[in-house]
Amino acid sequence: MRPPFACLVLLLAHPAVAQQRLDTLRARLERRIAAAPPGAAVGLYYRSLASPDSLLLGADTRFHAASTMKVPVMIQLFRDADAGRLRLDDSLTVGNSFASLFDGSPFSVDKADDSDSSLYLLVGRRVRVRDLLELMITVSSNLATNNLIQQVGAVRANQTAHALGADSIRVLRGVEDGKAYQAGMNNTTTARDLGALLAAIAGGKAASPAACREMMEILGRQHFTEGIPAGLPAAARVFHKTGWVSQVVYHDAAVVQLPGGKRYVLVVTTGKIQSDTAAYHLVADLSRLVFETAGK
Repeated sequence: MRPPFACLVLLLAHPAVAQQRLDTLRARLERRIAAAPPGAAVGLYYRSLASPDSLLLGADTRFHAASTMKVPVMIQLFRDADAGRLRLDDSLTVGNSFASLFDGSPFSVDKADDSDSSLYLLVGRRVRVRDLLELMITVSSNLATNNLIQQVGAVRANQTAHALGADSIRVLRGVEDGKAYQAGMNNTTTARDLGALLAAIAGGKAASPAACREMMEILGRQHFTEGIPAGLPAAARVFHKTGWVSQVVYHDAAVVQLPGGKRYVLVVTTGKIQSDTAAYHLVADLSRLVFETAGK
């Protein structure tokens, strides 16, 4: 058994050891980011859920949110379910005509531009909110997203995200609103914003504890695993949402749970990388470096 003085020395040394580990991680991450294609923009947010450890690199750099804006929409749906405004087992009639944020004119979502085609077979039919949520997050269905935004409203989802600490995220509209996009009326985010939302879900604070557990389960069924999960051992569990516009942005926002029980939030946002494969490899490499240096 160590004498009390030795224990005290260890306790006092721990913050310095932790800071040294974070400094090492920062240097390794910076070297990998410097090796990204010329002109690439990168934001990174790391936060341990078991200690005060955190690291931010370009975490306030603003990007087109792409499909990561579906996270605050999911949170708002669960909060509305908590409040009794809707039930997740209620069903909605699936439509494919939406009002543009720019001028109110109608637009539709093109199946060819969506990562999921299954819901288009059900236009005009009723589908449970719970099933639309699953499609919105796990396969990033744009059609499901726009139908759900009609239920909760982008303004309300944005306000809730701000209240949870994502105070600079902008959730303005649904997906594929071409007129609004051309007018610069776009959903935007930072790595810090997404990190705040994932931490709130993981900590049971984004909605009721039961709702947060269900959100984690949905995030854990994500189909697109070329980013953060690709840099981790197979035994790790990853609860995450990706977002991409090919050759424009690629993001991955995750809660990582390691076999020993350690959990952390990692968000990597990227832009201006012309090769999608290069973006995937960059995010996977940064994920691997976080695991190797701070995750063990």
